[in-house]
Amino acid sequence: MKNSLVSNRIRSSRIDRVYQSFIYIFLAVVTVVILYPLIYVVSCSFSSAESLVNGQVFFLPVNFSLQGYQAVFHNSQVWTGYLNSILYTSAGTLIGTGITLLGAFVLSRPEFPLRKFITVLFMITMIFNGGLLPTYILINNLGMYNTIWALVLPGAFSVWLAIIGRTFIKSTIPEELFEATCLDGGNYFQYLLKVVLPLSKPIIAVLALNFAVGQWNSYFSALVYLKDTAKFPLQIVLRNIIISNIIDYSSIGSLDVKSLMERQYISELLKYSLIIVSSVPMLILYPFLQKYFIKGVMVGSLKG
Repeated sequence: MKNSLVSNRIRSSRIDRVYQSFIYIFLAVVTVVILYPLIYVVSCSFSSAESLVNGQVFFLPVNFSLQGYQAVFHNSQVWTGYLNSILYTSAGTLIGTGITLLGAFVLSRPEFPLRKFITVLFMITMIFNGGLLPTYILINNLGMYNTIWALVLPGAFSVWLAIIGRTFIKSTIPEELFEATCLDGGNYFQYLLKVVLPLSKPIIAVLALNFAVGQWNSYFSALVYLKDTAKFPLQIVLRNIIISNIIDYSSIGSLDVKSLMERQYISELLKYSLIIVSSVPMLILYPFLQKYFIKGVMVGSLKG
Protein backbone atom coordinates (compact mmCIF):
# COMPACT_ATOMS: atom_id res chain seq x y z
CA MET A 1 0.00 0.00 0.00
CA LYS A 2 2.71 2.43 1.01
CA ASN A 3 4.83 1.46 -1.99
CA SER A 4 1.95 2.14 -4.35
CA LEU A 5 1.32 5.56 -2.79
CA VAL A 6 5.00 6.43 -3.06
CA SER A 7 5.13 5.31 -6.70
CA ASN A 8 2.02 7.35 -7.51
CA ARG A 9 3.54 10.43 -5.91
CA ILE A 10 6.78 9.93 -7.82
CA ARG A 11 4.83 9.47 -11.05
CA SER A 12 2.74 12.58 -10.32
CA SER A 13 5.80 14.63 -9.47
CA ARG A 14 7.44 13.56 -12.73
CA ILE A 15 4.35 14.47 -14.71
CA ASP A 16 4.21 17.83 -12.93
CA ARG A 17 7.86 18.51 -13.73
CA VAL A 18 7.33 17.60 -17.39
CA TYR A 19 4.23 19.78 -17.54
CA GLN A 20 6.00 22.74 -15.90
CA SER A 21 8.98 22.30 -18.23
CA PHE A 22 6.64 22.35 -21.21
CA ILE A 23 4.96 25.52 -19.92
CA TYR A 24 8.30 27.25 -19.35
CA ILE A 25 9.54 26.30 -22.81
CA PHE A 26 6.29 27.50 -24.38
CA LEU A 27 6.43 30.82 -22.51
CA ALA A 28 10.09 31.25 -23.46
CA VAL A 29 9.24 30.73 -27.13
CA VAL A 30 6.34 33.19 -26.94
CA THR A 31 8.60 35.73 -25.21
CA VAL A 32 11.23 35.41 -27.92
CA VAL A 33 8.62 35.72 -30.66
CA ILE A 34 7.28 38.91 -29.07
CA LEU A 35 10.59 40.50 -28.08
CA TYR A 36 12.63 39.75 -31.19
CA PRO A 37 10.73 42.11 -33.54
CA LEU A 38 11.01 44.90 -30.95
CA ILE A 39 14.74 44.31 -30.47
CA TYR A 40 15.22 44.11 -34.22
CA VAL A 41 13.50 47.44 -34.85
CA VAL A 42 15.55 49.14 -32.11
CA SER A 43 18.78 47.61 -33.45
CA CYS A 44 17.98 48.71 -37.01
CA SER A 45 17.31 52.26 -35.85
CA PHE A 46 20.76 52.44 -34.21
CA SER A 47 22.64 50.79 -37.07
CA SER A 48 24.30 52.46 -40.02
CA ALA A 49 22.26 52.80 -43.20
CA GLU A 50 24.75 50.71 -45.21
CA SER A 51 24.56 47.81 -42.75
CA LEU A 52 20.79 47.94 -42.77
CA VAL A 53 20.44 47.95 -46.55
CA ASN A 54 23.00 45.17 -46.91
CA GLY A 55 21.01 42.98 -44.48
CA GLN A 56 23.73 42.74 -41.85
CA VAL A 57 21.45 43.51 -38.88
CA PHE A 58 19.91 40.46 -37.20
CA PHE A 59 19.85 41.09 -33.46
CA LEU A 60 22.24 43.80 -32.20
CA PRO A 61 23.10 47.11 -33.92
CA VAL A 62 25.83 46.93 -36.57
CA ASN A 63 28.13 49.93 -36.96
CA PHE A 64 26.33 51.95 -34.30
CA SER A 65 24.98 55.19 -35.75
CA LEU A 66 22.50 57.94 -34.88
CA GLN A 67 22.07 58.97 -38.50
CA GLY A 68 18.38 58.07 -38.59
CA TYR A 69 17.53 60.03 -35.44
CA GLN A 70 19.60 62.99 -36.60
CA ALA A 71 17.66 63.05 -39.87
CA VAL A 72 14.38 62.94 -37.96
CA PHE A 73 15.07 65.52 -35.25
CA HIS A 74 16.84 67.98 -37.55
CA ASN A 75 13.44 68.47 -39.16
CA SER A 76 11.70 71.29 -37.28
CA GLN A 77 8.29 69.91 -38.26
CA VAL A 78 8.93 66.87 -36.06
CA TRP A 79 9.07 69.03 -32.93
CA THR A 80 5.94 70.91 -34.02
CA GLY A 81 4.22 67.57 -34.65
CA TYR A 82 5.26 66.34 -31.21
CA LEU A 83 3.77 69.40 -29.51
CA ASN A 84 0.57 69.11 -31.56
CA SER A 85 0.21 65.41 -30.79
CA ILE A 86 0.74 66.01 -27.09
CA LEU A 87 -1.92 68.74 -27.18
CA TYR A 88 -4.40 66.63 -29.15
CA THR A 89 -3.76 63.53 -27.03
CA SER A 90 -4.09 65.41 -23.73
CA ALA A 91 -7.29 67.17 -24.77
CA GLY A 92 -8.78 64.05 -26.38
CA THR A 93 -7.96 61.87 -23.39
CA LEU A 94 -9.34 64.34 -20.85
CA ILE A 95 -12.55 65.05 -22.76
CA GLY A 96 -13.10 61.48 -23.91
CA THR A 97 -12.52 59.96 -20.47
CA GLY A 98 -14.82 62.49 -18.81
CA ILE A 99 -17.68 62.11 -21.28
CA THR A 100 -17.43 58.31 -21.50
CA LEU A 101 -17.27 57.89 -17.73
CA LEU A 102 -20.25 60.20 -17.29
CA GLY A 103 -22.21 58.16 -19.84
CA ALA A 104 -21.20 54.94 -18.09
CA PHE A 105 -22.41 56.31 -14.76
CA VAL A 106 -25.81 57.28 -16.20
CA LEU A 107 -26.24 53.87 -17.85
CA SER A 108 -25.35 52.13 -14.58
CA ARG A 109 -28.26 53.71 -12.67
CA PRO A 110 -31.18 51.23 -12.57
CA GLU A 111 -33.73 54.01 -11.96
CA PHE A 112 -32.91 55.73 -15.26
CA PRO A 113 -36.01 54.93 -17.41
CA LEU A 114 -34.35 55.11 -20.85
CA ARG A 115 -31.29 53.12 -19.86
CA LYS A 116 -31.97 50.06 -22.01
CA PHE A 117 -33.26 52.06 -24.98
CA ILE A 118 -30.19 54.32 -25.07
CA THR A 119 -27.89 51.33 -24.67
CA VAL A 120 -29.48 49.75 -27.75
CA LEU A 121 -29.03 53.01 -29.70
CA PHE A 122 -25.39 53.12 -28.67
CA MET A 123 -24.90 49.51 -29.73
CA ILE A 124 -26.31 50.29 -33.18
CA THR A 125 -23.64 52.95 -33.70
CA MET A 126 -20.98 50.26 -33.22
CA ILE A 127 -22.29 48.53 -36.36
CA PHE A 128 -23.45 51.44 -38.53
CA ASN A 129 -22.09 54.95 -38.95
CA GLY A 130 -22.85 57.97 -41.07
CA GLY A 131 -19.84 57.58 -43.34
CA LEU A 132 -16.96 59.87 -44.15
CA LEU A 133 -18.73 62.35 -46.44
CA PRO A 134 -21.67 63.18 -44.11
CA THR A 135 -19.25 63.46 -41.19
CA TYR A 136 -17.01 65.81 -43.17
CA ILE A 137 -19.99 68.00 -44.13
CA LEU A 138 -21.20 68.10 -40.52
CA ILE A 139 -17.80 69.07 -39.15
CA ASN A 140 -17.40 71.73 -41.83
CA ASN A 141 -20.86 73.19 -41.12
CA LEU A 142 -20.11 73.29 -37.38
CA GLY A 143 -17.00 75.37 -38.06
CA MET A 144 -14.63 72.73 -36.69
CA TYR A 145 -12.69 72.16 -39.93
CA ASN A 146 -8.95 72.77 -39.52
CA THR A 147 -9.30 73.03 -35.74
CA ILE A 148 -8.39 70.79 -32.81
CA TRP A 149 -12.07 70.08 -32.19
CA ALA A 150 -12.33 68.14 -35.46
CA LEU A 151 -9.88 65.63 -34.00
CA VAL A 152 -11.10 65.59 -30.40
CA LEU A 153 -14.89 65.86 -30.32
CA PRO A 154 -16.08 63.27 -32.92
CA GLY A 155 -14.48 60.42 -30.98
CA ALA A 156 -15.03 61.82 -27.49
CA PHE A 157 -17.54 59.09 -26.59
CA SER A 158 -16.63 55.42 -26.95
CA VAL A 159 -19.55 53.02 -26.73
CA TRP A 160 -17.63 49.88 -25.83
CA LEU A 161 -15.56 51.73 -23.22
CA ALA A 162 -18.80 53.12 -21.77
CA ILE A 163 -20.15 49.58 -21.51
CA ILE A 164 -16.97 48.46 -19.74
CA GLY A 165 -17.25 51.44 -17.39
CA ARG A 166 -20.90 50.71 -16.69
CA THR A 167 -20.08 47.08 -15.88
CA PHE A 168 -17.28 48.15 -13.57
CA ILE A 169 -19.48 50.62 -11.67
CA LYS A 170 -22.35 48.17 -11.29
CA SER A 171 -20.17 45.26 -10.17
CA THR A 172 -17.67 47.09 -7.98
CA ILE A 173 -19.43 49.99 -6.24
CA PRO A 174 -22.15 48.83 -3.79
CA GLU A 175 -25.58 50.38 -4.17
CA GLU A 176 -25.61 50.97 -0.41
CA LEU A 177 -23.14 53.82 -0.93
CA PHE A 178 -25.68 55.64 -3.07
CA GLU A 179 -28.35 55.12 -0.45
CA ALA A 180 -26.00 56.44 2.24
CA THR A 181 -25.27 59.50 0.09
CA CYS A 182 -29.00 60.17 -0.30
CA LEU A 183 -29.55 59.80 3.45
CA ASP A 184 -26.84 62.41 4.04
CA GLY A 185 -28.67 64.83 1.73
CA GLY A 186 -26.47 64.25 -1.29
CA ASN A 187 -27.51 64.13 -4.95
CA TYR A 188 -26.29 62.34 -8.06
CA PHE A 189 -23.49 64.82 -8.75
CA GLN A 190 -22.14 64.56 -5.22
CA TYR A 191 -22.36 60.77 -5.38
CA LEU A 192 -20.45 60.80 -8.69
CA LEU A 193 -17.74 63.20 -7.52
CA LYS A 194 -17.24 62.00 -3.95
CA VAL A 195 -17.94 58.27 -4.20
CA VAL A 196 -17.82 56.94 -7.75
CA LEU A 197 -14.74 58.77 -9.03
CA PRO A 198 -12.47 57.93 -6.06
CA LEU A 199 -13.44 54.26 -6.33
CA SER A 200 -13.10 54.13 -10.12
CA LYS A 201 -9.37 54.73 -10.51
CA PRO A 202 -8.81 51.38 -12.30
CA ILE A 203 -11.49 51.97 -14.92
CA ILE A 204 -10.44 55.61 -15.33
CA ALA A 205 -6.93 54.36 -16.12
CA VAL A 206 -8.39 51.93 -18.67
CA LEU A 207 -10.38 54.69 -20.36
CA ALA A 208 -7.51 57.17 -20.30
CA LEU A 209 -4.99 54.71 -21.72
CA ASN A 210 -7.31 53.64 -24.53
CA PHE A 211 -8.14 57.21 -25.48
CA ALA A 212 -4.49 58.27 -25.26
CA VAL A 213 -3.23 55.43 -27.47
CA GLY A 214 -6.03 55.93 -29.97
CA GLN A 215 -5.53 59.69 -30.15
CA TRP A 216 -1.74 59.44 -30.34
CA ASN A 217 -1.82 56.92 -33.20
CA SER A 218 -4.63 58.64 -35.08
CA TYR A 219 -3.68 60.15 -38.42
CA PHE A 220 -6.68 59.72 -40.73
CA SER A 221 -8.81 62.40 -39.04
CA ALA A 222 -5.93 64.87 -39.23
CA LEU A 223 -5.37 63.94 -42.87
CA VAL A 224 -9.01 64.72 -43.69
CA TYR A 225 -9.85 67.65 -41.42
CA LEU A 226 -6.58 69.62 -41.20
CA LYS A 227 -5.07 71.68 -44.00
CA ASP A 228 -2.61 73.85 -42.09
CA THR A 229 0.76 72.10 -41.91
CA ALA A 230 1.53 73.88 -38.62
CA LYS A 231 -1.35 71.94 -37.02
CA PHE A 232 -0.35 68.50 -38.26
CA PRO A 233 0.16 65.88 -35.52
CA LEU A 234 3.31 63.79 -35.32
CA GLN A 235 1.89 60.88 -37.31
CA ILE A 236 1.18 63.05 -40.35
CA VAL A 237 4.60 64.69 -40.10
CA LEU A 238 6.33 61.32 -39.99
CA ARG A 239 4.23 60.10 -42.90
CA ASN A 240 5.27 63.13 -44.95
CA ILE A 241 8.94 62.53 -44.09
CA ILE A 242 8.75 58.95 -45.33
CA ILE A 243 6.96 60.00 -48.53
CA SER A 244 9.47 62.76 -49.21
CA ASN A 245 12.33 60.23 -49.00
CA ILE A 246 10.76 57.66 -51.31
CA ILE A 247 12.75 57.47 -54.51
CA ASP A 248 10.90 58.63 -57.60
CA TYR A 249 12.24 56.31 -60.27
CA SER A 250 10.92 58.54 -63.01
CA SER A 251 13.59 61.10 -62.07
CA ILE A 252 16.48 58.69 -61.67
CA GLY A 253 18.11 60.09 -64.75
CA SER A 254 18.61 63.46 -63.05
CA LEU A 255 20.37 61.93 -60.03
CA ASP A 256 23.88 60.56 -59.83
CA VAL A 257 24.54 57.12 -58.39
CA LYS A 258 25.88 58.45 -55.09
CA SER A 259 22.82 60.63 -54.44
CA LEU A 260 20.53 57.76 -55.37
CA MET A 261 22.23 55.39 -52.93
CA GLU A 262 22.13 57.97 -50.13
CA ARG A 263 18.41 58.49 -50.69
CA GLN A 264 17.81 54.76 -50.62
CA TYR A 265 19.86 54.28 -47.44
CA ILE A 266 18.27 57.14 -45.52
CA SER A 267 14.76 56.10 -46.66
CA GLU A 268 15.27 52.59 -45.29
CA LEU A 269 16.80 53.83 -42.04
CA LEU A 270 14.07 56.40 -41.43
CA LYS A 271 11.38 53.70 -41.29
CA TYR A 272 12.86 52.20 -38.13
CA SER A 273 13.84 55.48 -36.50
CA LEU A 274 10.33 56.85 -37.00
CA ILE A 275 8.78 53.76 -35.39
CA ILE A 276 10.84 54.34 -32.25
CA VAL A 277 10.21 58.09 -32.21
CA SER A 278 6.44 57.65 -32.45
CA SER A 279 6.25 54.77 -29.94
CA VAL A 280 8.37 56.08 -27.07
CA PRO A 281 5.74 58.36 -25.43
CA MET A 282 3.19 55.54 -25.10
CA LEU A 283 5.86 53.12 -23.89
CA ILE A 284 6.77 55.61 -21.17
CA LEU A 285 3.14 56.21 -20.17
CA TYR A 286 1.99 52.57 -19.98
CA PRO A 287 4.06 51.38 -16.97
CA PHE A 288 2.51 54.08 -14.76
CA LEU A 289 -1.01 52.90 -15.64
CA GLN A 290 -0.36 49.17 -15.96
CA LYS A 291 -1.51 48.31 -12.42
CA TYR A 292 -4.83 50.12 -12.76
CA PHE A 293 -5.27 48.99 -16.37
CA ILE A 294 -5.02 45.26 -15.55
CA LYS A 295 -7.19 45.60 -12.43
CA GLY A 296 -9.91 47.51 -14.27
CA VAL A 297 -10.08 45.08 -17.17
CA MET A 298 -10.05 41.98 -14.96
CA VAL A 299 -12.74 43.25 -12.58
CA GLY A 300 -15.02 44.18 -15.46
CA SER A 301 -14.52 40.82 -17.17
CA LEU A 302 -14.91 38.64 -14.08
CA LYS A 303 -17.92 40.33 -12.54
CA GLY A 304 -19.62 41.73 -15.63
